[in-house]
Amino acid sequence: MKPKYAIIIGAGPAGLTAAYELLDKTDIVPIVFEMTDDIGGISKTVVYKGNRIDIGGHRFFSKSNRVMEWWQNIFPLQGAPAFDDCLVGRKVPLAHGCQQRRLRKQTPVTVPAPDPEQTDAVMLIRSRLSRIYFLRKFFNYPISLTLDTLTNLGLIRILKIGFSYMKSSLLPIRKETSLEDFFINRFGRELYLTFFKDYTEKVWGVTCQKITPEWGAQRIKGLSVSKTIIHALRKLLKLEKVITQKQVETSLIEQFMYPKLGPGHMWEEVAALVEQNGGRIIRSAQVVAVETNGDQIEAVHTRDERNGTVTRYTGDYYFSSMPVRELIAAMGSTVPDAVKEIAGALQYRDFMTVGLLLKKMKIKNTTDQKTVNNLIPDNWIYIQEREVKLGRLQIFNNWSPYLVADPETVWIGLEYFCTEGDELWSMRDTDFADFAIKELVSIDIINSDDVLDATVLRMPKAYPAYFGSYDKFDVVREYTDQFNNLFLIGRNGMHRYNNADHSMLTAMVAVENIIAGRTDKDNIWDVNAEEEYHESK
Repeated sequence: MKPKYAIIIGAGPAGLTAAYELLDKTDIVPIVFEMTDDIGGISKTVVYKGNRIDIGGHRFFSKSNRVMEWWQNIFPLQGAPAFDDCLVGRKVPLAHGCQQRRLRKQTPVTVPAPDPEQTDAVMLIRSRLSRIYFLRKFFNYPISLTLDTLTNLGLIRILKIGFSYMKSSLLPIRKETSLEDFFINRFGRELYLTFFKDYTEKVWGVTCQKITPEWGAQRIKGLSVSKTIIHALRKLLKLEKVITQKQVETSLIEQFMYPKLGPGHMWEEVAALVEQNGGRIIRSAQVVAVETNGDQIEAVHTRDERNGTVTRYTGDYYFSSMPVRELIAAMGSTVPDAVKEIAGALQYRDFMTVGLLLKKMKIKNTTDQKTVNNLIPDNWIYIQEREVKLGRLQIFNNWSPYLVADPETVWIGLEYFCTEGDELWSMRDTDFADFAIKELVSIDIINSDDVLDATVLRMPKAYPAYFGSYDKFDVVREYTDQFNNLFLIGRNGMHRYNNADHSMLTAMVAVENIIAGRTDKDNIWDVNAEEEYHESK
């Protein structure tokens, strides 16, 4: 029988999950095209002089049991039983020979739990602490009604926040036409002005009045003041004990899984498994043209980014996680003008990270958590200070100690939200690193004398924006959904602010649709629209 092929655009979580699932559940051969030399998309891990950078910070936590199990099938959980197994019926066994797989047809043999000192193929269990840095003080994230919060904010601001919240709770809900309306309805105007407005506008580069309320529904749907209080009581009563924490809002979780060497190592392993078991991954291959015929995609043309060679590939199924704007442009003259116009006006927010190696941090650990060298225990810190452009600060030592080459040093990531081509994006690396260092010094987090080294990374189209032409996106979706063998998956593929687990689920559902012979795409678009596992602040 002639084999069937799936063309997959993008080697991020969505694309690689689609490739893995096809090999796991079908006889379809996946061919993955990745325009860069890297694996993992925004979930890649960059290595700089032995130090590893997690771009954006990726907690491995999901409300989906399926995703949680999928991750642990790749890397066993620290301290949990592992299994001696391989991809049954495939040509090449797994790299480790000790993973639990869905394709198992025999009884698993339990072996000792993986030891992170003996193997890199392991998920660590990490405690989660994220705080807001505002007024040169730390606030819990999300904001909680603790004595520290009350003291730091002061009586007058607390009273304003309280009365404002009661007003928004008791009066009829105002019509929500913007993200600002969404915030005020749920938290009151004063809390919105104190902790939501400036940071959100720093992230997106536009006012909250210009962002649709759908972003709030997507990312902070489940969080409320009452749920924060209930969570605090559950924590006090020690009711949150398991890693799944399914009853907990995503931003309230206390622990999460994390690959020993960062998220990129997970996706590098998945890519290796795909190739070992018959799939292909072609790097530095940018899709520049997409051929259509009626309700079918017929072929894609890729350009080798190293030598400019253009090659045509045909397949039976097509998965796209490339930005929708670029996908529609690649379809060429057959696309209706209205679809072209809307897709061409879709906007994105880009991302820059400064990796900074330090002797130590100036700011001191004032929590009751024990850390090495009195290092503050936060995974990341939201920088609310209005006088700096810095958005968020990661402390890689606290994500995994194995991300840091020298445990006596502090390895941090300074995260900036920008737009490709703007003033920040266009700075030379050395100038931008100096700029970032000065900002961190100005808000009393480090001393410049403690800086040992720095590097700058750029990530285009990190965040699909919920403004621009987004309110007309249904026109684009209707057009792409008409192609029976085309499946849009992932964050940029669907122009939706998905977490990694949501992106993976879109790929899983798409593969299930192929198996079932289902051509409508509603269940793919329903991922992260009906589930209650949204990111929150």
